[in-house]
Amino acid sequence: MARTDVRRTPSGTPPKPSRPGPGKRSGGFGRFVRRLFAWGAAAALAVVLALAVAVGVAASSLPSFSALKSQQEGQMIVVRARDGSELVSLGPSYGKWIPVGQIPREMKLAMISVEDRRYYDHFGVDPVGIARSLFVRAQSGRWRQGGSTITQQLARNVFLNNNRTFARKAREAILAIALETKFSKDEILELYLNKVYFGGGAYGIDSASRKFFGHPGTELTLPEAAIIAGLVKAPSRYSPTADAEAAVKRAKVVLETMQDAGSITAGEADGVDFAKVRFAAEQGQNSVRYFTDWALPQLDLLVPENSEPIEVWTTLDPAMQHAATDAVARNAPKGAQGAMVSIDRDGAVLAMVGGTDYVTSNYNRAVNAVRQPGSAWKLFVYLAAIEAGYKPDDAVVDEPVTINGWSPHNDGRNYAGKIDVRTAFAYSKNTVAAQLGNEVGFGTVAAMARRLGISTPINTMPSMVLGTSDVRLIDMTRSFAAVSAKGMAVEPYGITKVATTDGRVLYEHKPVPGQQVLQPFVAAAMTDLLQTAVNIGTGRAAQIGRPVAGKTGTTSSNKDGWFIGFSSGITTGVWMGRDDAKPIPGLMGGTAPARAFAQYMRQATARRPAENFDTELVLPDWQLEPDDEARTGSPEDYYYVDEQGNLIDPARNEAPKGPLADSQRGRLEDNGQPLPPNGAPPAANDDFLDQATGRRGRGQ
Repeated sequence: MARTDVRRTPSGTPPKPSRPGPGKRSGGFGRFVRRLFAWGAAAALAVVLALAVAVGVAASSLPSFSALKSQQEGQMIVVRARDGSELVSLGPSYGKWIPVGQIPREMKLAMISVEDRRYYDHFGVDPVGIARSLFVRAQSGRWRQGGSTITQQLARNVFLNNNRTFARKAREAILAIALETKFSKDEILELYLNKVYFGGGAYGIDSASRKFFGHPGTELTLPEAAIIAGLVKAPSRYSPTADAEAAVKRAKVVLETMQDAGSITAGEADGVDFAKVRFAAEQGQNSVRYFTDWALPQLDLLVPENSEPIEVWTTLDPAMQHAATDAVARNAPKGAQGAMVSIDRDGAVLAMVGGTDYVTSNYNRAVNAVRQPGSAWKLFVYLAAIEAGYKPDDAVVDEPVTINGWSPHNDGRNYAGKIDVRTAFAYSKNTVAAQLGNEVGFGTVAAMARRLGISTPINTMPSMVLGTSDVRLIDMTRSFAAVSAKGMAVEPYGITKVATTDGRVLYEHKPVPGQQVLQPFVAAAMTDLLQTAVNIGTGRAAQIGRPVAGKTGTTSSNKDGWFIGFSSGITTGVWMGRDDAKPIPGLMGGTAPARAFAQYMRQATARRPAENFDTELVLPDWQLEPDDEARTGSPEDYYYVDEQGNLIDPARNEAPKGPLADSQRGRLEDNGQPLPPNGAPPAANDDFLDQATGRRGRGQ
């Protein structure tokens, strides 16, 4: 048996197994650290090499200094009238190029102090500024300081966009370093100060100086330089033309920053007196801007993603626009505003005035303001009544009425007794309108208004028949235009063509047949009423020596005055009132608004032939059938739509079922009115017709 050789210690116990000593452990960890450092160094070197290659490629592809000087940002838009004449030119405004040596020292110091204090100490990207920005972000929880240098801002303004993405920031940094490798600090500063945007369409310090102070950029003083430097952060918020107080407040912050950076002394900062700064008067802008402010935003839909300089041909007639502006200015009561919209028979907007003075207030009351229309709303009440079977010669009774606790009164609280529909409309009898609205249903009146183009919310309380729902002037005008167009819907438009400056057409308006929203006989009967209102009724001041149809509107306490009418294919709406909705003594639709309408329309229609209205009430064949033929068939085959737009079976007083009902539901319009075959309305039994049209109540 073999013996195992076991070494023993002097005490006789076996020795413990040996362990690696400290030298061995540290050697392994050291190798790991060295490898990690090597890998990191290799990765860093790779990044540096990649960055160097990217910067080199970017620098080689950068335009020359002279090319960058001639390059302009922003889109120029030339807006033309329907006759091709230039209405206005919009877009960037560039002053004279100022070499860096001629730029006032105060302007350079102000811009560097507020935008990039370490401008002369970094290579295009400022790691110190970025670290400071991140530190403030961690402390405050939100971004309060930007880390972009002047060079980065130049790269972004000239070559990139303002998207806040990592990829864009990375490209911005590479381009900034490339700019620094190709151009000197003074060249970069010169490019920046001549290209940066200061608001109001002004690019560069010369354009900004001329716009805000009325003199060249070479003459800028320290307070003026502080104001301009403060605009870069938020051009619209701190614009002197929009808010001089905010501009000065921001400029004081710039002065404090300049003093903190050592660019000026405390004595120089204290010696600045902003009260002595004289701002240039805003250049006059005529009322054409109301129209362009409405029409040009539509370019985003007509020619999306276009940045080329373009020319926009519009529907505006310069002579008509001038006439409309003058008519509103001459007739609007003192302290009141006025608005006008004039539409051709195809929907082309010929003139648009949104207020008495665009410079004082650029708020467009023609398309944005919502006001109560008063009796002008009766257009929809009487249209619904005509569709229900009323005719202009039908008898109605002007007498006190109460509907659900509401008792309307006529102007002067007088009542005419038994009159016809035509007379009731001409003299704007409130009690008759209330009875008609109650008879046909207030929901039916609301559906009629929606059908003709009213886009604002409509209430269905009984008082709605007198115009208590807020509306826009342009919507009311297009509703009257549909009546003028014999029941065809009219869609207002302002742009006919868009083309590049070299003549390439990007968009051209194509006429689209309007939808038939009223039967021609309904439009004819309504035109009869509207013409009578001008001939002998409340709209007599709107007469112009040729056929005119229209309606007045006056709200309670004379807060709003309206007149809307048409003649020779032109439909024009006028509104007058105060922006704060305070009463205006004497303001009624038949006074100032009607006179403004007449003054404008005399000139607008002067070159058009006079047109007699088609007011002959020619009923369709389905209404001329003998009664015994009209009653043939089973009542179960028919249905009708109530004022809420519900399908009702008169025989069962419930919604019909089955294939017929399903097919008819598919032909319902949004306004709740059915579209039966051949344009004829749904039939119903005599009891139902008596109840729906109120023939029993009228003694028929």
